[in-house]
Amino acid sequence: MRPIRLSVVLILVISGLLIAASVALAGSAAKILSRIAEDGALAGAKVAASAVVEGVQRKQDDLAASAKALAERPSLVRAVAARDLRGAAALLDRMRLTAGFLGCHVVANDTPLVASGEPLPADVLSLAHARVPAILRLDADGRHALLFAFAQIPGVPGAAFAASQRIETLPQTAQAQPPVVSVLSRESVALLIESPRSGLRNSVLVSGGMRAARVGDALVAVAALRSAGEIVGVAEAEASRHTARLTVRRWVRDVRSIAAVVVAIGIVAGFLLGRRLTTPLQALARAAERIGLGDLETAVPQAPGRETGTLSRVMEEMRLRLLDASAQLRRRQAEADAVLGGIAEGVFAVDGERRIRYLNPQAATLFGADARAIEGRFCGDVLLPEPEDGERPCENNCPILRARSGTPSRAVERLRCGGAEARAVVVASSPPVEGRQFVLVRDETESEATRRLRDTVVANISHEFKTPLAAQLASIELLRDRLDALTPAEARDLVLSMERGALRLSRLIDNLLESVRLDAGEAGIRHAPVVVDEIVEDAAESMRPLLEQKGQRLEIDLPHPLPAVTGDGPRLTQVIVNLLANAHKFSPAGSTIRIGGSVAAPGVTVWVADDGPGLPDGVDIWGRFVRRAGDEPEQSGLGLGLWISKSIVERHGGRIWSAPVPRGTRMCVSLPEATR
Repeated sequence: MRPIRLSVVLILVISGLLIAASVALAGSAAKILSRIAEDGALAGAKVAASAVVEGVQRKQDDLAASAKALAERPSLVRAVAARDLRGAAALLDRMRLTAGFLGCHVVANDTPLVASGEPLPADVLSLAHARVPAILRLDADGRHALLFAFAQIPGVPGAAFAASQRIETLPQTAQAQPPVVSVLSRESVALLIESPRSGLRNSVLVSGGMRAARVGDALVAVAALRSAGEIVGVAEAEASRHTARLTVRRWVRDVRSIAAVVVAIGIVAGFLLGRRLTTPLQALARAAERIGLGDLETAVPQAPGRETGTLSRVMEEMRLRLLDASAQLRRRQAEADAVLGGIAEGVFAVDGERRIRYLNPQAATLFGADARAIEGRFCGDVLLPEPEDGERPCENNCPILRARSGTPSRAVERLRCGGAEARAVVVASSPPVEGRQFVLVRDETESEATRRLRDTVVANISHEFKTPLAAQLASIELLRDRLDALTPAEARDLVLSMERGALRLSRLIDNLLESVRLDAGEAGIRHAPVVVDEIVEDAAESMRPLLEQKGQRLEIDLPHPLPAVTGDGPRLTQVIVNLLANAHKFSPAGSTIRIGGSVAAPGVTVWVADDGPGLPDGVDIWGRFVRRAGDEPEQSGLGLGLWISKSIVERHGGRIWSAPVPRGTRMCVSLPEATR
């Protein structure tokens, strides 16, 4: 199954979250808005019912105030006090017409004296002396009502002015807009006992105030209408829940539209965000894939942002470390191959079953077979050791098996590998490392050991004796050619030079013999304070006849004073002589050879520079028997000088190297300063 891209996952996750949030928001909003809408509609019903009650009460107050003002008019007071009924009747007519009253009356001791307009009902007339400001009487339909107001006429005991007025209890717009408002008298409420709202109405008639509740599919608010301290009816306002639901639906529709827009914006933002996040991540993923496939040369691109930037930086550091580690592994592999291929002994590796998994060319030559044909075979079938007491050493006396106890093992066996005669071979095995054991095989026949020792001694003597003998020969030739022309002082110098050459040859013999002992591990380097100036002077004096023969000049410029070093004086002199001999051999006639030095922690450095052709490219000049191919001078060596010099310097704890110069060659020797 093909994996889903991260950008698609981000878009799907963001879209899903937004859609889920929008659905949850819309659902919650619908419930909340529905509750808000119903509460709002119910509050509207309360306001409408309160408005009716307040409107009726205000009209009662207005009528009571008008009645009081008319009762206090001086003309009416004088007419009633004088018992001028005709004049009082005329005044009442004008008052009724002007104020738009239904009737105006003057009452004395619950008896009407003068009347204008509609007469007062008997039950209302009986309340004239009760000093009630206003009385409300509702019609049967509750839409209209009669208001009666009484006011005492000042200065006339027992006389009161009464006014009546017909009013509309409901506002003119009450039926046109929700909520729908109606007014019911106490008698009407008593007749509507089957109505679901009767309980709410009766509760208001008993306790007064206002009550509101959801009744069926309506939101009802009921308020008490009072007159003369009594509840005479109720004002009822009704709002439909259906209307509230329609309002909620409009609100929810708007919320859903907004949510859809938010989801669309979120999807677009998620796409852009996904692109912004995944583009650098995809680049890093490609870089990681390249690194996984082994491509460590291509740099990891720098990603924007804090987290991705840190990731790219860490990946780049990882790539550089892997590149360095790979280079080190390749270098070590090359070094290991070079070491295994360069040593004279044969080396092979076996696995846990002692099957050959690797062998160097020397081992293949020793076994007399092709390396590819040997790999994978049991080592005993390849080496073919001679049986001991009728049993092959592979069974009970195998050095490979003994080395598995944790310590190296060594044995001398007679092998018939390669179809040749049986010969003594040293087999040395290392302990196993990660399932591999390395085994070294060395031909140890007497003739082979003798030949190696002879070749080593002859090579060292041939090389080391050639230079001093050449110096001696040059001195003898100079003495012979110029014997008659030499002054006694010059002849004495030549004889002294030959004497020093002979002493030098004696020291070289001692050094060569000691070198052989050092190679055999039988002797060590002497450690004593040595003056570097004396070493350089001895070496220069030894080489002076050869330098004069080619007309070469020797310039010595050493810092003064040079500190002493710890070492073997004759050996260090031998090192400087070898470097001067190489400079003399490869420098043209008439050139200058320079010896210099410096002092810097942790020791003393001496260098020999010439104007020769420089060092050859691609040649390890420090190896044994390494010679310059094709262009060496006539007096060439065997390639042992630098190898011997390097061995001596390293045994002194120092270092020898070639320093880059624009022209010629500069060889440097660094030795540790003598401890005080």
